[in-house]
Amino acid sequence: MGTYASVLQIAIIFFVALIGVEWIASVLMKRKVYRSFDTISSLSSGLTNNIKSIFKLSVIVVSYKYMSENWALYNIEAGFWTYILAFIGIDFASYWSHRWNHHINLFWNRHIVHHSSEEYNLAAALRQSISDIVQIYFFLYVPMALIGIPTSVIAVVAPLHLFAQFWYHTKLINKMGFLEHIIMTPSHHRVHHALNKEYIDKNFAAIFIVWDKWFGSFQEELEEVPPVYGVKKAVRTWNPFLINFMHLWQLVKDAWRAEKFYDKMRIWFMPTGWRPADVNEKYPIEFTEHAKDQVKYDTEATPGLIYWSWFQLVLHLIMQIHLIRLLPDVAYGDLLFYGIFVLISVYAYTSLMDRHWLAIPIEVIKVVLGLVLIYHMNGWYHLDTVLPLATYGMIFYLFTSLGLTLYYSFFQKIEIGQQSVS
Repeated sequence: MGTYASVLQIAIIFFVALIGVEWIASVLMKRKVYRSFDTISSLSSGLTNNIKSIFKLSVIVVSYKYMSENWALYNIEAGFWTYILAFIGIDFASYWSHRWNHHINLFWNRHIVHHSSEEYNLAAALRQSISDIVQIYFFLYVPMALIGIPTSVIAVVAPLHLFAQFWYHTKLINKMGFLEHIIMTPSHHRVHHALNKEYIDKNFAAIFIVWDKWFGSFQEELEEVPPVYGVKKAVRTWNPFLINFMHLWQLVKDAWRAEKFYDKMRIWFMPTGWRPADVNEKYPIEFTEHAKDQVKYDTEATPGLIYWSWFQLVLHLIMQIHLIRLLPDVAYGDLLFYGIFVLISVYAYTSLMDRHWLAIPIEVIKVVLGLVLIYHMNGWYHLDTVLPLATYGMIFYLFTSLGLTLYYSFFQKIEIGQQSVS
């Protein structure tokens, strides 16, 4: 647990630092790459995914350890070529799991959050799912288990493989010469994130672009077709929880409304976007048919709300690091409630960014839970030992957050409306 905590802390700091570098580079290059609320939403999504990972809030149908210990036909010692073989095997599995997530209605819900940003930058790379609660692609790892690749090798290679997919989420790097024929580059991945009809559902590879070329899903970025980012059914919210489950909720509604039992059953496994004809006729959904018609989602906000939202994000990233540091020393149940507090708070401040009425009741729940945790832990999770009066600062934050939520939900919302009319 201590090793995992250390790696995660380093990764968080490293990713945030690189996002800062990209932002500075974009300013120097005079290119508009970041929007405040979009960036906050992206980083908040990554934060929620980390909380899920920290507490292992997912179900693994069959673990790799079990497969390697019980199904292995050979025993391979860990060595240089073992790690290379594992990396290739994981990349092959990633290609197919990624492709199926795009092409099967139910599985798209596991991945939609990663494509939901209408910007393309390193922050968008951190839009990772919390809805993939059940790990279903274990069978793609069976070949590696059968030939006896040790669990210890997979445990090292898997996170490295994931981290290696971060850097190419940028518009600031053009085509990269001969590397375009070998690996996934920013140009290739820009195609993957685009909703243009020329680009949709292309370039599924994680590291080696050869999979797409071999299996017929490759598309080069075209100079005459600038990528437009997002999903065809725009999410129109900054709230990562809503984004994670909105496609699933649409499937539930469509299955309920369908007249034919056959349609109710097959909708889950039909191609992504498929809807029963009767449902599509009675309850049409607005899609972006042509990329040039896209209108990016935005919400009214004064500089004060933007600064407050940034403060919320930074504070909760610090809370996440604090939580990680406590992993070896505090009971799982107590830390789980810390994680739940962070998740509720993210829901509250991203709802406020949406100017949604739910921000108020969720904020109230957050404040009540925060005060209960302070009472239960006799302070805010031992933070007073490092920062004197930290608990009083936390109490001040809770009530300030509630006050500002009320202010921005009622008074300033009226002021903005009056200004826009005038």
